[in-house]
Amino acid sequence: MDSKRCFPNRFDDYKGSLLAGQCKEAVMPLVAATIDRILKEVPELGGHEAASGLGGCQGSLYGGVAGVAYMLYHVAQCPLFAPERESYLRAAKRLVDACVRYEEDWGEADADTRAAFLLGGAGVYAVATLVYQALGLPDWARSLGKFRALCDLCVPLTFLECGSDELFVGRAGYLCAALVLKQKLGMEMHQATGENVGYSPLNLISSNCQLRDWAAHGLSSILQMLLSYYEYLSPADQDLVWQSVDFLMDQEQNCNWPPELGEMIERENELVHWCHGAPGIAYMFAKAYLVSKKPQYLDSCIRCGELTWEKGLLKKGPGICHGVAGSAYVFLLLYRLTGNSKYMYRAQRFAEFLFTEEFKAGSRALESIYSLFEGFSGTVCFLVDLLQPNQAEFPLYSVFV
Repeated sequence: MDSKRCFPNRFDDYKGSLLAGQCKEAVMPLVAATIDRILKEVPELGGHEAASGLGGCQGSLYGGVAGVAYMLYHVAQCPLFAPERESYLRAAKRLVDACVRYEEDWGEADADTRAAFLLGGAGVYAVATLVYQALGLPDWARSLGKFRALCDLCVPLTFLECGSDELFVGRAGYLCAALVLKQKLGMEMHQATGENVGYSPLNLISSNCQLRDWAAHGLSSILQMLLSYYEYLSPADQDLVWQSVDFLMDQEQNCNWPPELGEMIERENELVHWCHGAPGIAYMFAKAYLVSKKPQYLDSCIRCGELTWEKGLLKKGPGICHGVAGSAYVFLLLYRLTGNSKYMYRAQRFAEFLFTEEFKAGSRALESIYSLFEGFSGTVCFLVDLLQPNQAEFPLYSVFV
C-alpha cells in the first residue's frame, strides 16, 4: 500500500558488504557543495538598527541561522575537513555573532523562553561558546557566562505554561545544552546539573501533564536527560526514572509508540519520525542501556531501528526532525551501540536515497533549506558523521556523554 508519509524501501538489506561508492572521495564533495548552497540561502544579516535585518536569527538552533553555525562548527571539527576548518569557523562566527546580537538587542518578549535550548537563547549562547572557543577567541567565556546565568530561569517548577520540562524550550533542553558543552569543552557545567536546576523526576513527570511519548516535546527526551544526569539523582528518584522508562517500554505497539499515551496506532498512517515515534524514542532506550547494561533496552532500540528501516524514507524532506537524515541517524546510533556493520550499510542506503530523483521529485518542498532540523544543515551533519561513524551522534543530542 502506498504511504502518504514515506517512500517504499526497495533496497536489499545487508548481505555482508558495505557500499563501495560512499567513501570520503564521494561524500566530501557532496558536503562541500551542500554547504555552499546553504550559505547562499542564508538571509542577509543586517545591522543592529532593525529587527527585520536579523530575521534569520529567529528560530534559533531549530530553524534559524544559529543551527547553520552549529553545522559549520561540526564540519570544522572533522579532521577530514581540516583544510576548510578556518573558513567554516569564520562563517559560523559571522552567523552566531548576529544571533547573539539578536538575543541581546531584541530577544524574546517572554523572558522565560530565553532559557530555551532549541528555540531560544540558551542554544544560541551554547553554540556561540563552541564557535568562539574553537577559534581561540576570549569571547567564549562571556558566552558561557550568559548560558550559565540562564539556569536561574529554570528553577521555578512551572516556569513555562507551554511545558517547563520539555526538550525544545524547557528544563530538559537546558540540561541537554549543558551536556553538549561538557562534551565539547571537556569541562563540567556546574550550574547546569540536574541538582542545581531543582530537578525531581517526580515533579518532571507529574508536571508533564500531556503525557506524550515523543522525543521532541514529550516524556522520552525528559527521561533521557534524567538518565544523562543519573549520578545527581537520589536512589528513590533513580528508581522512579527506571519505572518510567519501563512504563514507556510497555507502551510499544509493533516497534512504535503512539504520539499520545493510550492511543492506538494506525499502521497505514503511523508517525515514524525523530520528533514523533520510534526514531526519537530509540535514544532514550540507548541511554537506558548505556547506564544499566540491561539487554531489554538495547532490544527496544533495535526494534526501533527495524521499523525505521521499513518506514524511514520520509517524504517530509532531508532533515533530522522528520526527514530521511533523522531516520538514518538511528542506524549510526545502533552501529555505535552494537558494532554491527548492517547498520552502517542501512545508513549508507538512506544517504544514497537522499540524492535520487525519486526523493527529489516526491519529497515535500522545504520552507528553509538551511534549517538544522528541517533542512539541509542537519543532512550535512549526517553526511559528515557517515564518514566518522565511531563518533557519530544526532546533532546536539548525544547519548554518549
